[in-house]
Amino acid sequence: MNSGETILTDQQYQDITGHDYVEIVGAREHNLKNINVSFPRNKLIVITGISGSGKSSLAFDTIYAEGQRRYMESFSAYARSFIGNLERPDVDKINGLSPVISIEQKTTSRNPRSTVGTVTEIYDFMRLLYARAGEAYSYETGNKMVRQSEDQIIDHILSYFDGHKLIILAPIVKGRKGHYRELFQQTRKSGYTKVRVNGKIEDIVPKMQVDRYKTHDIEVVIDRIVVDAKDRYRISQSIGTALNVGKGIIMLQDENGKIHHFSKFLMDPESGISYDEPAPNSFSFNSPYGACPKCNGLGVIEELTRESVIPDPSMTISQGGILPLGEYRDIWIFKKIQAILKRKSCNLSTPINEIPEEVLNVLLYGDDVPVAVSSKKYPGTEWNTRFEGIMNFLEKQKDTGSDKIRKWVEEFTQTQICPECEGTRLKREARFFLIDGKNIAELAALDIDALGKWFADLETRLNEKQKVIAAEVLKEIRKRIGFLLDVGLDYLHLNRPLRTLSGGEAQRIRLATQIGTQLVGVLYILDEPSIGLHQRDNFRLIQALKDLRDLGNSVIVVEHDKDMMLASDYIIDIGPGAGRHGGMVVAEGDPASFLKKGSATADYLQGIRKIEVPAERRKGNGKKIELLGATGHNLKDVDLRIPLGTMTLITGVSGSGKSTLIHETLFPLLNQHFYRSRKDPLPYREIKGLKNIDKVIEVDQSPIGRTPRSNPATYTGVFTDIRSLFAQLPESKIRGYKPGRFSFNVKGGRCETCEGAGLRLIEMDFLPDVHVPCETCKGKRYNRETLEVRFKGKSISDVLEMTVEEAVTFFENQPKILRKIKTLNDVGLGYISLGQHATTLSGGEAQRVKLSTELSKKDTGKTMYILDEPTTGLHFQDIQHLLDVLNRLVKKGNTVLVIEHNMDVIKVADHIIDLGPEGGDAGGTIVVEGSPENVAQSKQGYTSKFLREELS
Repeated sequence: MNSGETILTDQQYQDITGHDYVEIVGAREHNLKNINVSFPRNKLIVITGISGSGKSSLAFDTIYAEGQRRYMESFSAYARSFIGNLERPDVDKINGLSPVISIEQKTTSRNPRSTVGTVTEIYDFMRLLYARAGEAYSYETGNKMVRQSEDQIIDHILSYFDGHKLIILAPIVKGRKGHYRELFQQTRKSGYTKVRVNGKIEDIVPKMQVDRYKTHDIEVVIDRIVVDAKDRYRISQSIGTALNVGKGIIMLQDENGKIHHFSKFLMDPESGISYDEPAPNSFSFNSPYGACPKCNGLGVIEELTRESVIPDPSMTISQGGILPLGEYRDIWIFKKIQAILKRKSCNLSTPINEIPEEVLNVLLYGDDVPVAVSSKKYPGTEWNTRFEGIMNFLEKQKDTGSDKIRKWVEEFTQTQICPECEGTRLKREARFFLIDGKNIAELAALDIDALGKWFADLETRLNEKQKVIAAEVLKEIRKRIGFLLDVGLDYLHLNRPLRTLSGGEAQRIRLATQIGTQLVGVLYILDEPSIGLHQRDNFRLIQALKDLRDLGNSVIVVEHDKDMMLASDYIIDIGPGAGRHGGMVVAEGDPASFLKKGSATADYLQGIRKIEVPAERRKGNGKKIELLGATGHNLKDVDLRIPLGTMTLITGVSGSGKSTLIHETLFPLLNQHFYRSRKDPLPYREIKGLKNIDKVIEVDQSPIGRTPRSNPATYTGVFTDIRSLFAQLPESKIRGYKPGRFSFNVKGGRCETCEGAGLRLIEMDFLPDVHVPCETCKGKRYNRETLEVRFKGKSISDVLEMTVEEAVTFFENQPKILRKIKTLNDVGLGYISLGQHATTLSGGEAQRVKLSTELSKKDTGKTMYILDEPTTGLHFQDIQHLLDVLNRLVKKGNTVLVIEHNMDVIKVADHIIDLGPEGGDAGGTIVVEGSPENVAQSKQGYTSKFLREELS
């Protein structure tokens, strides 16, 4: 520091610079209309507005993008050459911007090795705890493992074997295959003359070897002694040599042939098994030192099963009953099978369930009896070949075949819990290190709430040595568990794979991690963290965000939740409409002044405008689907009854079992019944009423495509109709253009410079790579000849640039096209363009594109639709549009099953099923069910309390 340099406090800096506000001037990203916004620093800010109004454009594409750009600008030119696109957002200037951290929902890892425990670092600290304070036990006898020094081993021998004859052995091979010719020769050259092979002492002779295909135990005979205290020097020399050759392990054989084991490391004196010295990676399923060798630390294996190879035993082999073989063809495999079947008077037309079990076992697993098959190539000749078995053949291809063949074989596998580690992911030794009677896998299987209680007073159950070792580690573990409890994730388990979490859960985990970092002076941006959170848990999330703010950070939340808005310090409402009708600041201010501004959001917050409760509840068509005895995960023998012809809501606190019941039990079950899906449902006892519906459709929030080439027009299928329309135009017929001419994914009509992408990637050496409009087609995706074909003056590229709203008017006289586009408009997506890249759609928008696709299809009135939190990303106004769409489906006789926490949706349902009462192990039962009025009157569960307030 230079002499005389002054250090300013935060307040002094703000007084001088005026940057106690973040000021955005001239934001024009996407649909933002050159807006100016300012909001106070170190406060909780909510940005709200209807879907497509420009909230994310302001929060993520402007504020976050500029924060990232400024951070990366501080890198050297060389470092920046390895970083992605650093384009400046379309904004004049941003003042008072702090370092920015974005916590989005799309950042969830798809890696099966990422778990709640690893991403929160709790499991990492537990590994350290078990490596330093865990007590080892034998997996053979259950005895506590012991370690002895060289002197202790010698003293033990002199005390317990005085006067006895002993053979001192040093183990060099333990339970491994091989001929070991070189090992024997090396041992002989080292001066040793005898070895003990599989319990028998033999002389080492030249070229000695053992059967390479059998497993062996081999020990070197170091010495033969009669134990006498006078010979301590000789005994200590021999023991030292044996420990050196045996790498810390020795064996003693007494005159009765009994073996005694000793080790400088952890060893069971009774069975002789030893463990390596524990280290943190000994308990990691992502390390070869700790991972189960059978499943490589994944906890599951892909196994070929008879059920997947023979899905329908009532079929015959010639009909394709053995799935990998397909239907009968005149090839050698069917001739072999026919020859085997002849032994028991069966043939290829015999139903598989009538073929004797022993014959079926031969077909599947082979035998050593030669099978005579006549050759077409050499008539009159018979080839005696041994039959390998279909399952054995597939198993071999799974390990040795090409990628294409391996993928084919995977079609006949099922995911099974690994039988060796029982799903714990860890090798056997790691599961026999205990603290207070529990191994690390048992702790990882506890929910966070139970885990917190177990760690709360652990010191009282540890010995003095363990207390000293564990003190600092326990502080870190408890702190991180506390953060997860603060954001309402008490029902999760540490071994829960991260990819199975909802967007909201993954976001709250990252939020908990950020609170733990204790950073100060940061601008955090979160995207709807309340997703998946029951009203009961909302206050805990709000408090966690306030804690983050109170550390000295600014927190921006893109959110529609009423409680979150009213608890914030400042609200910014973007609108008034969506797409080109939005992009302006409608109202802003602290909650009290915001409510006086008269915007649509303010009206909904005050109850001036609201979603009305229906005058009467639908009773349904009198039929129902009954799923009885569901016991997957935390479900406690649940009997689910869904009245058909209604909108039924599944609700309950986070972790109560909603997804387990619907997504992992009911939907896979229905999917298997109607579409022969491979995914098995979780355990259940019985399903009734399947004849009352004819198909099931799950409308989730997964992307409609993972590349920019996917868009709403291609997903809904309307682009096919549009291309057909263009191909029917007179100009197309004259030129001989077919519908493929108007596809940007195939050669012919597309621009070949950018291959139909409309953009070109320019790679820069010392600057970030940039996407620029294609210089040939100017971003239009097609070549000049294709663009010359026009419908109502618009080219195919112009059509892709249209918003859904514009397209409804443009195609008003094309019924086939109009039906699909109008449904997109009806679900509130009038603001998106037909050719908008799928990667730029939010989860809620993707879900509504899927919903509109199903709406545009002709239905039978016997369809069940399953939706998971369809209100994600929806403003109060959008929820009304969504409910109108769902009610249209129900009016046609269909059944809509919705998992939801939003009270505006719950109150308008026909039937509610509330799971709980708590999350995790304390949940998994149906607390109350019935109409909203019946549930509100009930004193059971948490939903009834909030519903009473909503209906009053």
